Amino acid sequence: MAFFSQDYLSFFQELAANNNKDWFDVNRKRYEKNVKTPFSAFTQHMIGKISALDPSFTDLLSKDCVFRINRDIRFSKDKTPYKQMCSAVIAPNGKKSKSIDGVYFEMTPEHFRVYGGIYEMEKDDVLSVREGIAQNLSEFEALITEPKFTALFGDIHGAKNKIISPELRAPAQIQELIFNKQWYFYTSFPASTILEDNLDELLFDAFMIGRPLQQFFNQFI
Repeated sequence: MAFFSQDYLSFFQELAANNNKDWFDVNRKRYEKNVKTPFSAFTQHMIGKISALDPSFTDLLSKDCVFRINRDIRFSKDKTPYKQMCSAVIAPNGKKSKSIDGVYFEMTPEHFRVYGGIYEMEKDDVLSVREGIAQNLSEFEALITEPKFTALFGDIHGAKNKIISPELRAPAQIQELIFNKQWYFYTSFPASTILEDNLDELLFDAFMIGRPLQQFFNQFI
């Protein structure tokens, strides 16, 4: 049985052309029934699957993980009030997590996208990860070139610093990802994937393929 109906995609397709409060208010019950409620239920279902593997996820609730559909427009030139997707991060601290440390996913009319790795963290933690990579170059290289990982996620992404600590310059000549201050990876699937029966297995498999690299990062944070 599929987790989402066609109207999940149709709602956001129509929202793209009608991104205003009046239209949303008219369609609010539709949003609650076919978008918000099933997305929350799917997220809780995934929390259950992941917590069966790792108890640190056990006490999470979907409300801790699902991001609001309302955009923060206070400092944005784009004043459209609503995001054109649902998204969630299943991590031990949910939305409060400073790194992904689990799995982030978003469902739009264009794609189903899954992320892992480190997106945002404190300066001291960035240095710790850099040092961890430098001291474990062979292990890190094996993780980012593992065939299943590269087939699904490809390369590691993230912003870089041009200047790093002197003691890291030599290993950074071997592994340029030491210059990074973010280390994240992602994969995209067609939007039609959202309507498939095996959506949960697809997301869980992506989480599992990315997990060894995330565990490598997490030991230094």
